[in-house]
Amino acid sequence: MMKFIMFSLFLIPVLSNLWIFMYFMMIVSFLFIYLCMGNYNYFFMISGSFSVDLISYSLIGLTSWIIFLMILASYSIYKMNNHIPEFLFTILFLFISLIFAFSLDNLFLFYLCFEMSIIPTLFLIFGWGYQPERLMAGYYLLFYTLFASLPLLISLFYVFKLSFTLNYLLVNLDINFYLYISLIFAFLVKIPMLFVHFWLPKAHVEAPISGSMILAAVLLKLGGYGLYRVFIFGIDYFISYNYFFLLLGLFSTFIVGLLCLCQVDIKSLIAYSSVAHMGLVILGIMACNFYGFVGAFILILGHAFCSSGLFCLANIFYERTSSRSLYINKGLLSFFPSLSILFFLLCSNNMAAPPSLNLLGEIFIINGLMGWNYLFYFLLMLGSFLACCYSIYLYSLVSHGSYYSSSIILPSITVREYLLIIFHWLPLNLLILSFDSFTLFL
Repeated sequence: MMKFIMFSLFLIPVLSNLWIFMYFMMIVSFLFIYLCMGNYNYFFMISGSFSVDLISYSLIGLTSWIIFLMILASYSIYKMNNHIPEFLFTILFLFISLIFAFSLDNLFLFYLCFEMSIIPTLFLIFGWGYQPERLMAGYYLLFYTLFASLPLLISLFYVFKLSFTLNYLLVNLDINFYLYISLIFAFLVKIPMLFVHFWLPKAHVEAPISGSMILAAVLLKLGGYGLYRVFIFGIDYFISYNYFFLLLGLFSTFIVGLLCLCQVDIKSLIAYSSVAHMGLVILGIMACNFYGFVGAFILILGHAFCSSGLFCLANIFYERTSSRSLYINKGLLSFFPSLSILFFLLCSNNMAAPPSLNLLGEIFIINGLMGWNYLFYFLLMLGSFLACCYSIYLYSLVSHGSYYSSSIILPSITVREYLLIIFHWLPLNLLILSFDSFTLFL
């Protein structure tokens, strides 16, 4: 693990060149995925406080791949020469903090890295955001996370006092309701759960494309990862109180699906669809059975590629029409027919069409929830139907209709932008071929 961290630190001298840094990150992601691919159903590479299993390595590989695509998507920063060394250093700091967060087996150190990832994200929003409202979006992100994280910090001190360790494989204590809420609330806000999700659409709308990609693909997954780790030592107690969060997750897939149909901003619609999909992740984890855990893990990976790709498409449209409005970005099928094919493929994957990871994850989650209560099928059916509705709504409004009168001349799509979308779509649809590997982390 440390060799990859040190290799990342050696990237600091090349921070003055965007393309060299991007090629290095591409090599890191390929090396990491190639050298560390394996069917590991146990914790390995234990060194000090570093310990990883299949879910840790999958999320670290996902992080390195998304960081590479973030730099590929940020060509406008290179074109305008908008503080390139500072931008690359922020991304490198974020990359290292996420590697630490996903590879530490100490709950307090994980908490530190969990909070440390907020700092470069705030710098991305404040420094390279689009509108003046980015200050308020950053405040929402900061204070929602910090407010929910304070009970987690206090509960970790209490856990250490009783167990004399914070290694989640060794913690053994009696858990009460207040400790249960304190341990999981910070992760539910980070996912985010309905009613504490207001920071996410604001952060997505005001963030640059790189900030939206890392938020959707990796930072939301810190919440699910934290729930996995906390449930290792508290699952016997947690399962008796999870019914409330199961009902809330089902309610969120339905209500947020309706909210998506009311949006007129492309990035806001994609952000709310992320809340609906992460509600399914909460359902899978809170089900506390094999199918639920595996389905949530698969949906975490599928949503990362799908949502990040949709944000890239929204940015491509924004760079040409200077607007994110669905009323202005209309009839683009006439201008970009090839890009509209990729847009259709990602929208269909967003509604869990085969052969995407989203479909496989939802099948596992539905199986896990039926083990709790077969009456859940009604709200699950409505949530899946609304996912189809807002995905078709997004594609049809952007691709069809009468184009805006000022959009007579639009720049053509570059090879870089085609590659950016294809690099999101390929793993989303090809990783299903090795779906048996996803079941081995339990």
